[in-house]
Amino acid sequence: MNQPGDWAMSDDGSAPFSEVEENVVANLPVSGFRGKLTANAPLAKLVWFKSGGAADWLFEPADGEDLQNFLTQLDGQLPVMALGLGSNMIIRDGGVPGVVVRLGKAFAQVEDLGSQIIECGGGASGILVSSTARDAGIAGLEFLRGIPGTVGGFVRMNGGAYGREVADVLIDCIVMMSDGNCIRLPVHDLQYSYRHSALSDGAVIVSARFQGSAGDPAEIGKEMDRIAQAREGSQPLRSKTGGSTFKNPDGQKAWQLVDAAGCRGLKLGGAQVSEKHTNFLINTGDATSADIEGLGELVRDKVRAHSGVALEWEIMRVGRP
Repeated sequence: MNQPGDWAMSDDGSAPFSEVEENVVANLPVSGFRGKLTANAPLAKLVWFKSGGAADWLFEPADGEDLQNFLTQLDGQLPVMALGLGSNMIIRDGGVPGVVVRLGKAFAQVEDLGSQIIECGGGASGILVSSTARDAGIAGLEFLRGIPGTVGGFVRMNGGAYGREVADVLIDCIVMMSDGNCIRLPVHDLQYSYRHSALSDGAVIVSARFQGSAGDPAEIGKEMDRIAQAREGSQPLRSKTGGSTFKNPDGQKAWQLVDAAGCRGLKLGGAQVSEKHTNFLINTGDATSADIEGLGELVRDKVRAHSGVALEWEIMRVGRP
């Protein structure tokens, strides 16, 4: 299954739209929606790296019914990509083909269902989910405090931090397919592996349910504070970055391999390998997405030459070069 960052490109770097798709882009056949639809919408301001091009279309639905109506009318005629906080993503400089769906406040609700179960909208942040669980005396979700993204993003990629991952706590999720079909998927249907799920391209995670265990709010809060302090002390959180760049190979740490290959502080254009944490790339001010992705590939080459390990990208790279 192709990942969003693996869309095929034509020789000139543009997306290989058919004449039918080009006509749909020019005349989007959708009406009667209540959300906000923007053509040629800049995305750089919506992602942590603060770089990259525009979406052909950016749709911000009013609610789930509005999203379903929109996608049903679109009927799979264009690529669809969900965008959360943009924390683990490179938007390429040529922009994103098709429709980018951004879930707003209507999808950011978190509710305690009882029995140590939390239900969350796809647009809810990890901080909000873990804080709600703390206040309800639900333990086991503290690690979500350490994931800089939304429910939709970390459910899709089996996000994890501090020894736990979404696969450990997810019960199920409601997913809107690119043709508007809405389904509930239990955790085993996602076929989770390390930072990967079997969710198809274009699927938008509308909500998810997580299972915790009974705990003391004070102790849960202490663990959340420990996680927050650990992130602050070890990661370049105040820089324009994208989170962990490469997956950890089996039995090894990506940052150690990058450091051993002499890449700490390495620069390409306006992009730099963080000196604070070498598995983070940062935009020093004027980096293009090509700078950032190119630096990542340069690091991969150096690590492969030094240790023989082929690092895999964890950050999603989407759109046209």
